[in-house]
Amino acid sequence: MLRRRSQTTVDDTPVPADDPKPQGKGRPTPKRRDAEGSRRQPVSAPKDRKEAYRQMRAKQAAQRDRARQGMLAGDERYLPARDKGPARKLARDWVDARRLPSQYFLPFSLLILLATWVPWPIEIRAAVLNIVIAVGWPIMMIGVLLTSVYVAWRIKRLVAEKLPNESTRGVGFYAAMRALQIRKLRFPPPQVLPGGKPVPAKK
Repeated sequence: MLRRRSQTTVDDTPVPADDPKPQGKGRPTPKRRDAEGSRRQPVSAPKDRKEAYRQMRAKQAAQRDRARQGMLAGDERYLPARDKGPARKLARDWVDARRLPSQYFLPFSLLILLATWVPWPIEIRAAVLNIVIAVGWPIMMIGVLLTSVYVAWRIKRLVAEKLPNESTRGVGFYAAMRALQIRKLRFPPPQVLPGGKPVPAKK
C-alpha cells in the first residue's frame, strides 16, 4: 500500500522539520470570489426606518446641491430640457455678450410704478404721468418690439450659419425672451460678460 511520504527534497533527502527555508506558500491559493469579497467594505445598513429616512434625505440633498452647482456652471447634464443643446448655448452667449434695450424694460416699468407711489403735488404728478404715458412708454414698447424681432432673426441666422445640423425651431423666441430679462436674473447664469469676455471663475 502507498503511504504518505514525509516532506523530501528532490534527491529524497529528508528535510528537518525546523528547516528555516520555506518550501512554498504553505496555504492554498484563495479563490477569486473569496479574494474580491475580502476587499469589499461592509455596508452599514440603517438600523431603523428613521435612520433610513435620514440617509435618504442626506443623499437627496447631496444630489440637489450637485445639480445646482452644475446648473450654475452651465453644465449641459444638469440643465433643463429647454436650455440644452449647442443652439441654445450660442443664443445665450450672444445675448449675454450685449447690452440690449429690451433688458431695461422691467427696470423701466418698475421705475414708473414707484413714481406713481411718490406723494408728488397733484400738478407735478399729472405732468410726470402724462409725459411717461404719452412719450416714455410708447418709446420703450417700440424699442422692446424691435429688439425682440432683431434678436430672434439674428440668432436664427447665426445658428443656421455656425450650427447647420441644429434645428432653429424656437431658438429665436428663446433668445428674445432672454433679452427681456434683467441680466442678474437670467437662468442659466451668463457665462460671458458684456463684450464677449468669459465670466471670471469664482475662487
